[in-house]
This record gives sequence, structure tokens and C-alpha cells, in this order.
Amino acid sequence: MTGDGNSTRGLVDIERLARWMDDRRLPGSGSPLTVTPIAGGASNEILELRRGDVRLVLRRPPRNVPQGRNETMLREYRVVAALRDTDVPHSRAWAWCGDTDVIGACFYIMDHVDGWTPMGPLPAPFDIDLEAKRGLGWELIDAVASLAQVDWRAAGLENFGRPEGFLERQVDRWLHHLSKFKFRELPGLDEAAAWLRTHTPPSYRPGIIHGDYQFANVMFRHGAPARMAAVVDWEMSTIGDPLLDLAWVVMGWVNPGEEQRSKQYFDYTGMQSREELIDRYGARTGLPVERIDYYVVLARFKMACVLEGGYARYVQGGADNEKMAAFGDVVLDMAARAAELARTSRLPTA
Repeated sequence: MTGDGNSTRGLVDIERLARWMDDRRLPGSGSPLTVTPIAGGASNEILELRRGDVRLVLRRPPRNVPQGRNETMLREYRVVAALRDTDVPHSRAWAWCGDTDVIGACFYIMDHVDGWTPMGPLPAPFDIDLEAKRGLGWELIDAVASLAQVDWRAAGLENFGRPEGFLERQVDRWLHHLSKFKFRELPGLDEAAAWLRTHTPPSYRPGIIHGDYQFANVMFRHGAPARMAAVVDWEMSTIGDPLLDLAWVVMGWVNPGEEQRSKQYFDYTGMQSREELIDRYGARTGLPVERIDYYVVLARFKMACVLEGGYARYVQGGADNEKMAAFGDVVLDMAARAAELARTSRLPTA
């Protein structure tokens, strides 16, 4: 039973975890357990579990567990488990633990995904083959289009969210969230909130939404052509308006000829236009994409409120992950861009 030194301290009790896994006869049961941190998310911990030839992944909250984060682990597990018989690329979920005495927090275990995430320089051939690179964009859209078409009731998610009034609740929901830790002004946020209240679509078709859908939260298989291996990090998922996931993709997408922002982690050179992605999504889902401006403003508004929570924890010294230091400028940018689109959009009042 081994762990990676200080990097796993406070995150897992390896002997207890091994016994827990053995009791449930999970893959690799009986073999020595090795635990290694995996570089990844800024808000939760991801650990690789090795037992002989078996590789699994454990996902849990950070060492200092924020309020409500244990419950978030259960929500993640529920949605990933519900996707088992669907076309949505995902990692198979094996087991969930709600007993915090096992490793100090709630957690779940899923299959290890052999793939890569487009954060930074792309691997060959996507670094030089623009046609192969464009395939990443099509796969990104096709996967989230598949998610939008899942019958969430048949998948066992009847009580997973509150689809009635989902859009009408969004502004108040995220402003209330922000009020719990607000410590500075966010210029543009109030303007965006006012615009959203007067432009809420009158109806929508409920579906599973990921809630943070972007290149940072998907994995691709190695080699060309582009093939999605798994959508990951489901902590923001719920039942709501799937068009919000589409907006999450296009809100930072750089059209051909536009200048890319220096802090973006993906190089959009040679990629499709936002309009091409929107058209493909609409054709595959049958969902109305004409009001996409509303969803983009909402996505930027929501991202500003969510990331401000992580940044506030960092400023106050309560964050485990130093990545949250970068959230400060991103929040200000998202709030300003939400207001900018609200001012310039030609979308009529709902």
C-alpha cells in the first residue's frame, strides 16, 4: 500500500480505502493499492488508483472540504452513473462512498481514461494538421449534442434537478451564491443581470446540462482523427436548459480573424467559427439556437459568480489550490464581457 508522499497526505487513508474497495469487490480487489495524484481540476482532487494491471480514478473534495462539496460528489456520481447506457463519452462509474470516515470526505471511483486534455500545446498531429485540429471542435459539439438528447427521466434523474422555472431562477440563484462571499465590486455584473431578467426565453426543452462544458473538461483519445474519450468534471451538472452548455463552448471561442486573448489556454488558430458550431448543434439536437446571445450572457454571468467563490477562498487563505489565484482577473473579464454583449445584442425583449 503506497502513496505519493506529502501529495496524498490528508486526502486518502490507503489501507481503509483498500478494505472498502475489497468489500465491494471492485476491479483489482486483493492486490496492493498505489495512490498517485493526477494533475487536474482546481476545485476537487483527482487520484489515480493502481491495483495490479487495473487503473481506476478516485474523485473527492479538497483537503479542506468546503460546505456542500461532499454532497456535490454524490451528484457527480449520480449523473455519471446515469450515462452508462448512452452515447455520451464518459468514464464508467463504479462506486460511491458517503462515509467520510473512510478517507475523510465523500468520494466516488470510476474508470481511468487513457487520453489527453487540450490544455496548452496540442500533441501531434493536432499541432500542425489544421483539419485534424478542427475535428476537436466537431467532437466537442457532437458530445454535448448527445448529452442534450439523453432521456434524463429514463436514465434515473427524475429528481436530479428542478427544470420548472430553471431559466427564471438563474439570476437570483447566482447573485445569492455570490452574496455569501462577495468582497469587491464586479463592474458589469448588475448590468448583465438586469438584461437577463428582461430577455429570458419563454420556454425551453429540459435536459441534462454539464454546467462547465469546455475543452478543459473533456479528454480525447490519442492520435488522429479526433475522437472524444470522455467528458469529465460533472460537479456543476443538473437538469436545465441544454443551450447553456452550447453557450459555455462559444462564449470564449475565437472566430477566424479575431484576436485571441493572451490568457486563453486553447489556440483557436484554424478552428471553425462560432456560427458553424452553433449550426451543427442546432441540426443535431433540433433545439432553437436563435437566442444564443441570451445564453452566452448567462454563461459569462454565471462563470463570474462561480469563479469569484474560488478566488475569494484564495484571497482569504482557505484555498488548497494555487490555481485559484488566476481567477481574479478572469472574473472581472467575464462580468465585463457579459455586460458588453448585453449592450450590443439585437435580441428582442422576451
